[in-house]
Amino acid sequence: MATNTKKDPSEYSVEEKLQSLYQLQTMLTEIDKIKTLRGELPLEVQDLEDEIAGLTTRIEKASADVVDMTKGVAENKNVIEVSKAAIAKYQEQQDHVSNNREFDSLNKEIEFKNLEVELAEKRIREFTAAINAKKEEIESNKALVEEKKQDLEIKKSELHEIIEENRQEEERLREKCKVLEQNIEPRLLQSFRRIRNNTRNGLGIVYVQRESCGGCFNKIPPQRQLDIRMRKKIIVCEYCGRIMIDPELAGVKVEVKQVEAAPKRRTRKAAAEEE
Repeated sequence: MATNTKKDPSEYSVEEKLQSLYQLQTMLTEIDKIKTLRGELPLEVQDLEDEIAGLTTRIEKASADVVDMTKGVAENKNVIEVSKAAIAKYQEQQDHVSNNREFDSLNKEIEFKNLEVELAEKRIREFTAAINAKKEEIESNKALVEEKKQDLEIKKSELHEIIEENRQEEERLREKCKVLEQNIEPRLLQSFRRIRNNTRNGLGIVYVQRESCGGCFNKIPPQRQLDIRMRKKIIVCEYCGRIMIDPELAGVKVEVKQVEAAPKRRTRKAAAEEE
């Protein structure tokens, strides 16, 4: 019974490798077109998610600050109560002192406690103003988060709709890519991917157009053109680094310009004979 043995990618001829690479490039270009349909939506969705996360973090921090400052208000209120109780005690003691020295000493304690009360009241006012500002900031950021969430839902809906419209086609193309990649040796495939990543239009392999590179459009020397047509080795553009393939192998028809024959030059003898 005959068994089908899979051919090792390294056993393929250069021509077969180039064909597989160009077919892979065609599939990937189609996938790139589908991605282009999504436009900036994926980035916009990501930006909105980042903004919401940042605003949420700010709200949490501001809320924690409010809790800390509220504790500060409570602590200073307690300082005021303790200080006022001490003042009342010292004032009562002043009524029972035996000399001016004791009276002056208690008076200094009362002055000190009054300063503590004033300082605590000042801190309470500062904390209260800061708490109100933080609460306004929290409410403002909460409203902004709700606004951003609505925008995010709209963008996600638009993106989901576009993805769903092209999902089957994209999956079909990706499956074809996987099959083609199995016929390309890993090192060559890795080089191809690297070239694609380094180009703006995502073209890793291009065919020769009008004696120029189909990627950067620089002129290709005649000998190099011949080498490309021979299909004996992988050749890259010396300017942009893209892999090059001849149009025929890529399945592209090249128009050949018809050169008109130059009119024959009349000799003096012929002119004389006509006369």
